[in-house]
Amino acid sequence: MAHAHPHGGRGSLADTLDARRADTRRRLWIALAINVAMLVAEAIGGVITGSLALLADAGHVLSDVGAIGLGLVAGGLASLPGGPRRTFGYQRTEVIAALVNGIALVVVAALVVVTAVDRLGDSPEIEGVGVLALGAFGLAGNVAATWVLARGQREDLNLEGVLRHSFADALGSVGVIVSGTVILATGWDLIDPLVGLAIAALIVASSVRLIAEPINVLMEAAPTGLDAEAVARQMCELEHVRAVHDLHVWTLTAGFDALSAHVVVSPEADRDLVRRRLEVMLRERYGIEHTTLQMEEEAPPELLDVEGS
Repeated sequence: MAHAHPHGGRGSLADTLDARRADTRRRLWIALAINVAMLVAEAIGGVITGSLALLADAGHVLSDVGAIGLGLVAGGLASLPGGPRRTFGYQRTEVIAALVNGIALVVVAALVVVTAVDRLGDSPEIEGVGVLALGAFGLAGNVAATWVLARGQREDLNLEGVLRHSFADALGSVGVIVSGTVILATGWDLIDPLVGLAIAALIVASSVRLIAEPINVLMEAAPTGLDAEAVARQMCELEHVRAVHDLHVWTLTAGFDALSAHVVVSPEADRDLVRRRLEVMLRERYGIEHTTLQMEEEAPPELLDVEGS
C-alpha cells in the first residue's frame, strides 16, 4: 500500500499551527469565563433597569459567548488529521467559524436597530444608577477579555473574530456608561435608544473584516499583502528559470499559505536543484512552506519553429 509523505517543510509548519491553536484555545477559554459572568449580570440588570443599551450590550456579549464556543469547536476540528477524502483535514473550519461570527454580528446589530427605533417613539423610564454600575462592570470584563485575546496571534482569523466581538463590546460598555451618566444627570431617557443605535453601528463596522477576509480565503484569493505577479517575477530571477505559468497562491487557514505553479527551465538545468532552490526562496522570502512545483523543460528553438509553421 502506498503511503503519503509530508511535503518538505511540512513538519515545522504543522508544529507551528499546533502551537498557535493551543495558545488560541487557552485564550478563548479565559475569555469565555469572563463573558459568561458579564452575560448573566447584564441580562438580569437590563431587565431590572429597563435599559435597551444594557440589553443591547448583553446581546452582544451573548454573541461573544457563541463566537467563543464556535471558535473552540472550530479550533478542535482544525487540529484533526486529514484522510483520503479530506486531505487537508478540517483546517478551514476556523475560517468558516470566523465568517459565521461576522454574520452573527450583523444579525445582532439588526435586532438592536429594530428595538431602538421602536423605543425612539416611546422610551420607557430607565434606572440610571443600575445602568451605570453594570456598564462599569461590563467595561472592566470586556477590557480584561480583549487584553487576553489581543496578546494572541492576530493572523488567526478564528481568534481575530472573537477579539473583534470583545473589542466592540468594550466600546459598547462605554456607550452604556455614557447612557447611565446622561440619564442620572439630566433624566433624558431618549439617550438610551440613541446609544443602542450607536452600538449597532459599531457592531456592523467591526464585522466588515470578519466577513470579507474569510470569503477571500474560501474563494482562494491570494493572501493579503502578497502580490502573485511579484512572486512570479522573483521566481523567474532564479538561474535557469525561463518562465512561470499557471501560478496559484492561496491560504488554507491562518499561517498556512500554499503555492502551485508550472516552472519552465532551460534544457541544461538540474530540475530537482532548481526546484529545491525555489522552495527555499519561497519559504524564506514569502513564508510559503507548502509548494507544488511542476518542472518543465524549455522547448528547443527548432521544435518551436516546427510548431509555428
